[in-house]
Amino acid sequence: MAKQDYYELLGISKGASEDEIKKAHRAAVKKYHPDNNAGDKAAEEKFKQINEAYGVLSDPQKKAAYDRFGHAATSGGGGGYSSGHGGFGGFEGFDFSDIISQMMGGGSRRRRGPAPGNHVEATITVDFMDSITGTTRDVELSIRDTCDTCRGSGAKDGTVPESCRACNGSGQVRQAVQTMLGYMETTSACKTCRGQGKIIKEKCGGCNGVGKKGKKRTIVVKVPKGIESGQQIRFSGQGEAGDVGAPKGDLFIRINVAAHKDFKRRGNNLYLDKNITFAQAALGAEITIETPYGEERHNITAGTQTGTSMNLRGKGVPYVNQPNRTGDLTVTLNITVPKNLTDNQKELLRQFAAEEGASAETLDSGKKGFFNKRKK
Repeated sequence: MAKQDYYELLGISKGASEDEIKKAHRAAVKKYHPDNNAGDKAAEEKFKQINEAYGVLSDPQKKAAYDRFGHAATSGGGGGYSSGHGGFGGFEGFDFSDIISQMMGGGSRRRRGPAPGNHVEATITVDFMDSITGTTRDVELSIRDTCDTCRGSGAKDGTVPESCRACNGSGQVRQAVQTMLGYMETTSACKTCRGQGKIIKEKCGGCNGVGKKGKKRTIVVKVPKGIESGQQIRFSGQGEAGDVGAPKGDLFIRINVAAHKDFKRRGNNLYLDKNITFAQAALGAEITIETPYGEERHNITAGTQTGTSMNLRGKGVPYVNQPNRTGDLTVTLNITVPKNLTDNQKELLRQFAAEEGASAETLDSGKKGFFNKRKK
């Protein structure tokens, strides 16, 4: 006889919340409890079914499996373990181990054969100007490379590793385990050989059986023009050595660009604040502006206001992948106010203020003698 739907047993919908499931279970237990139904076999059976339903629906993992596969999720497909139909009887053509793998995030089996070497990362700091114009750096690193003594086998000279009997040299073992969906075949790394497939009885003295050892290596790093802080340069096959017969990993050099006291970078554009005097702003002048490529002379017009920007095209940062393209340099002009004036400078400024129509009250105290002179 087909089993009744768990949700129907508790009298709730499939989208019921955790609290609704608990509430429905309490009500059903009270109704069909053997103490309240003495001698009623039907009520006793119903009580068992209600508890079975609650045991599944109250567990998030079991509930998710039940919502997806129904009673097959709790009965193992009705046929138990079988090697003929993907590990489960009654579901021909389906591999439940694959389904579980997808439910749990899509795990993958351990890679067969010799493992490739690990990637290696290192960070170097370059000067701000070098990041714009490009530079070359020699970087010394210690990277695990193939042991010269055993040539990567890990075994003592004159001996060879033996094939692991526990896994027949595969590095993996298979076993049937009980899950919420019944029995299922899993594959895991062999504990005897730690997934290597080989047993080393006499270890190499040079690397203690690892097959690799740290070696100092100098890498010539060509830092391209325009590189930005945080970007990496990849050296294929320059990383850690792999197992015998497997390729090396890659080397990644991360670039850290030191900050500059004047220039600020945003993308491929540069920004610079330039101070000018009041006289230069009022009368106009030729000023010197520093760029990453050297100093340049530029004219500013008379009456220039503080905060005025000048855009110097092509004086910014080159694009790494487009060497013929360069960003701009934006220069913001700021008028500086002198703090220490000579008496002559002060007198000239008072005359300037007077000609602008400034009243005596706008000038600093102690200078009324100037206006008295003007009145006389």
